Amino acid sequence: MTNDTGDRRSGRPTSGGATSGGAEAGGPADGGAVAGAGRTAVQGRSVEGSPVAPSARSAGGAALAVAAGPAAPSGARKGPGRAPRRAGQAGWTPWLYLAPALVVLGGLLVYPIYQLGLISFLEYTQAQVSGGQPTSFQGFGNYATLFGDGQFWQVLLATVLFAAGCVVATLVVGCALAVLLTRVRAVPRLALMLAALGAWATPAITGSTVWVFLFDPDYGPVNRLLGLGDFSWTYGRYSAFALVLFEVVWCSFPFVMVTVYAGIKAIPGEVLEAASLDGASQWRIWRSVTAPMLRPILVVVTIQSIIWDFKVFTQIYVMTNGGGIAGQNLVLNVYAYQKAFASSQYSLGSAIGVVMLLILLAVTLVYLRLLRRRGEEL
Repeated sequence: MTNDTGDRRSGRPTSGGATSGGAEAGGPADGGAVAGAGRTAVQGRSVEGSPVAPSARSAGGAALAVAAGPAAPSGARKGPGRAPRRAGQAGWTPWLYLAPALVVLGGLLVYPIYQLGLISFLEYTQAQVSGGQPTSFQGFGNYATLFGDGQFWQVLLATVLFAAGCVVATLVVGCALAVLLTRVRAVPRLALMLAALGAWATPAITGSTVWVFLFDPDYGPVNRLLGLGDFSWTYGRYSAFALVLFEVVWCSFPFVMVTVYAGIKAIPGEVLEAASLDGASQWRIWRSVTAPMLRPILVVVTIQSIIWDFKVFTQIYVMTNGGGIAGQNLVLNVYAYQKAFASSQYSLGSAIGVVMLLILLAVTLVYLRLLRRRGEEL
């Protein structure tokens, strides 16, 4: 006992016999040894600073684990932070922000398109509108009647050619003036911008009326300046289409000009300067440097121009007095108006509207698909 006590006081580890004896006795020596081992394991060294034996460290770790209670699950939340958000919750967040706009679009766009398609499958004339006859389901009968009409195909061809001419002319004029804006000084640039925005802000019916007056064979100043005498621009089919094309380009190019000008200003000046130092002409710089970098913007303005020019109505109706002599200047929008309201064949007019919608969707999807195949990002 004396040696054992002296060994404990001196800080040296006790012998194996004393330890086993204390354990066999089952006295307080067992708990004291474990507690001492736990304190030693926490401190990392013995009282004298000697390293702790591995058995003591393991015993101390077990003691601390018992004192601390059951271990927390590995997936439990650590600290006062919030729990990680689920992927499903994050995926629905953008749709919640878009919900108000989607509701408005559903009421202003989806429902009218649904009604348009529904009427195109019905027999819906003035008799059905007034309630004199019941509405009957025709299926694709209205479309069969429409596709069997030779005038429809003539009007469709004229609409496609007219819209293509308007789109090309609008893009050429808008892009050329956008490049010009980057070359002139501040005052001419401001004057050109104000003039273009004034043309853009003019209502279609007002602009059409002014253009008819400018090209009037009796009082218009254009014929006098050109020495055309009493030449009537709206009498001939092609001259009337050309006059309407001029007016459509006049009121459409500002959108292309402003958009392309903003895209050109976003191009780093070092790129254009390097191309100029390499001896490239202005046309080569536009074709090889500027246009490829502006391709996403050109895609947007091209699609917008196709949609706008394909469904031109006001300019044709005002400037050609409802479609020209004997309907020679009809386009699909005016043709649908004549069928629906002038002839009270609302189902045929709705069928023409559905055909126009499908054509525009097809053109847009094909154009985007071609760009995606070429690896372009929109």
